[in-house]
Amino acid sequence: MKRIFLCFLIILLVISVFGAGCMSTQEKTGTVPSVQETTRTITDSRGVQVTVPKNITRVVTVSDAMIEGTMTALGVDDKIIGIGSSCIPQDFTYSYPLDNGGFTNGSGGRDIAKVLSPNVAGMPAVIKSGTAMNYESLAGLKPDVVILRIGDCALQKKDDEKTPQTIKRIESLGIPVVVLYSPNCYDQPNPKQISDEIRVLGRLFEKEEKAERIAQYLESLLAFVQNRTKDIPDSQKQTVISLGLSPQIRAQGGAGNVHGLKTTESYIIEDIVNAKNAYRSEGRLLVNTEQLLLMNPDAIVLCTSMGYHPPGELYNATYYKPLRYLNAVKNKRVSALPWSPCNCAMRLEYPIDVMVIAKTAYPDRFSDVKLDEWLLEFYKNVYGVNEEKAKELRTAQWMDWTVEV
Repeated sequence: MKRIFLCFLIILLVISVFGAGCMSTQEKTGTVPSVQETTRTITDSRGVQVTVPKNITRVVTVSDAMIEGTMTALGVDDKIIGIGSSCIPQDFTYSYPLDNGGFTNGSGGRDIAKVLSPNVAGMPAVIKSGTAMNYESLAGLKPDVVILRIGDCALQKKDDEKTPQTIKRIESLGIPVVVLYSPNCYDQPNPKQISDEIRVLGRLFEKEEKAERIAQYLESLLAFVQNRTKDIPDSQKQTVISLGLSPQIRAQGGAGNVHGLKTTESYIIEDIVNAKNAYRSEGRLLVNTEQLLLMNPDAIVLCTSMGYHPPGELYNATYYKPLRYLNAVKNKRVSALPWSPCNCAMRLEYPIDVMVIAKTAYPDRFSDVKLDEWLLEFYKNVYGVNEEKAKELRTAQWMDWTVEV
């Protein structure tokens, strides 16, 4: 009996020891992890404090490559499980007719995000330009957080009724919403405001140091241009317009749309490049042939506008014959900005726009900048890509016209 009793005690001791070892912290202490231990708070562009999980692994983005591109630069694009853009997945082409009956065609245009993160292009889209958010699809993705950029094509205005309703509805699903303000959200748009967006994303993904490095690098490129042009007197400032050759506007009898005062494009022309915006009204407006001929700018930059528009379209397209009398066209001072599908707000690549505008307005002052090489260095420094991938990005943005032969 003594031996049986002794064996029984040993068994109880073993169960006691191993059972205690398998108990969770909660079982041992009788406590559960606090909210502070599983979440943290960040401040977004609205100045709103948003509580997000400490360990973010599932992200839905609503932007046209600004958020996705920045997440790639920060090394966290693998967290994206859903997008909010119709442009990221697409491949694009362009075509325009010539006087001889032929056509000039181009292909291979892609969104930066598709080149950098091909998997992102295959993600489900929870909202597209001109449509409402698909809340059922969004809830089904079970994201840890939704990052939403106001000013891009899906949600273009912060004061529009659709925008606050969308944010409120997402939050009602129990999903944290981090909001970014593009430059379009401000009374005085300035591309440097993109740095604030980068910093918000840096805080969200705990990549503050890397985000700050990217923001400062982008701003240094602006400072380079400003320093080169700051001494140009008013009497010698070149007149420039940012012109969109939208086929929809052409179908309505117009020539295109221009970026007037109080736009990001105008800020670049006047405050960074130190030229003069040839269009003196505010906002983005439709113009006809007569208006363009009256403005007769020294230089023209062609932006993305319902498609890509290379300089050759303005020089040679049959339907723009009347515009061949413009000084900028006669003097071959027309350049194309990089292809930016769903071009509702500027993105991480905005210094490229600045450099193209600067070289077009003041070619002599920037003759030492070889734009084809400058572009490759830009992509490498921002996205951490190699030479081959940098060239792929240059091609995707239809910037190979810069290659000097």
